Amino acid sequence: MLVTAISKRSTVRVSNVSEASVSNRPDAAAAISTGFDAERIRADFPILQQQVNGQPLVYLDNAATTQKPRAVIDAISDYYCHDNSNVHRGAHALSDRATAKFEAARQKVADFVHAQAPAQIIWTRGTTEAINLVAASWGGANLQAGDRVLVSAMEHHSNIVPWQIVAEKTGARVDVIPVDETGTLDLQAFAAMLDEHVRMVSVNHVSNALGTVNPVAEMITLAHKVGARVLVDGAQAISHWPIDVQALDCDFYTFSGHKLFGPTGIGVLYGRRELLDAMPPYQGGGEMIETVSFAGTTYNQLPYKFEAGTPDIAGAIGLGAAIDYVNGLDRVAAAAHEDALLAYARDKALQVPGLRLIGTAANKVAVLSFVLDGAHPSDIGMLMDQQGIAVRTGHHCAQPLMEQYQLPGTVRASFSIYNTFEDVDRLFAALDKARGMLL
Repeated sequence: MLVTAISKRSTVRVSNVSEASVSNRPDAAAAISTGFDAERIRADFPILQQQVNGQPLVYLDNAATTQKPRAVIDAISDYYCHDNSNVHRGAHALSDRATAKFEAARQKVADFVHAQAPAQIIWTRGTTEAINLVAASWGGANLQAGDRVLVSAMEHHSNIVPWQIVAEKTGARVDVIPVDETGTLDLQAFAAMLDEHVRMVSVNHVSNALGTVNPVAEMITLAHKVGARVLVDGAQAISHWPIDVQALDCDFYTFSGHKLFGPTGIGVLYGRRELLDAMPPYQGGGEMIETVSFAGTTYNQLPYKFEAGTPDIAGAIGLGAAIDYVNGLDRVAAAAHEDALLAYARDKALQVPGLRLIGTAANKVAVLSFVLDGAHPSDIGMLMDQQGIAVRTGHHCAQPLMEQYQLPGTVRASFSIYNTFEDVDRLFAALDKARGMLL
């Protein structure tokens, strides 16, 4: 077994990742001094007020999806009640209002990630489609036999399979950046892999399975030295600290709205303007065209060139409302609170006989992944649910990583702004009860 438990420490954060890649992430101790009021935040989320199996819900599956504040739900409802219409080119008030809200949401996203212009923000269905768009469009136009794409061993399947598909079509090769037994990306090995044949590096900012924070700023600098482009999968980072795509100097950045307290079905691709301009369309249909005839078609300008068909208007408006909500938080205090929750949970985990933490990198966000000797993760998850605790079990769409660790999967508890120390206590009380039933 490659995974070992870590020694007990007071905090999970160290300062070995650049300021650009982990902006405004204070240490866990700061959570106490900031007095972050998770109970007040919790009141903003209607779903958290319910009971599950006769117990108050403890939602610890935030890496899969975050819950939605009332402000997001109201924004979506208001759109459908008052403004429901297709956007762009409508000759009536409803379409004008819907278009204004839709494009205002795009501007909010651009501001949120510090893009230079809203035209660099492409609406997608989520991170998965955003990566597929880049792989199919940029990859299809730029990769050829002998070229290499680098991904890490801790990638989500959505950042592996699209590159395998385009590599099969173009003759390029997908190579894997190694990850050690703690879940830390081997930066030295990555640097040694870089050469003139590497055309793309596609890596997650944060591992969904482990919570590892990758040193993406350093990786981008190294990759650019050999002329490679870099895509950062930001799905697991976007809710935890501010993102500045210009400071990172990445070529592409992707995330899903539902990871940021927004609705499902809406996602974002940020790209450098010159790259997006040069890329061919991903899909054909309405909106992405300028002119159409049977002799040929010309394409619309950015961002619409990549937005064929009726978009998820309500989803975009909901994401805009989610960004407004997040912008109203003290994000430094929120990050400190999440770090404190993780440190507290880790300390409690180390006291559980037979429990092994999976993913013990020095730099982590609020993900606690573990196995319990003699118990299958799915059985633990089922028994947790009976006690009102929502966790995720399985391989977390990271089968290659689980194979490296020789595991069928893990139990994953992931924390967010509305979780409390009482939630952590209930998690481990439920785990203790599950242990008694399974072992």
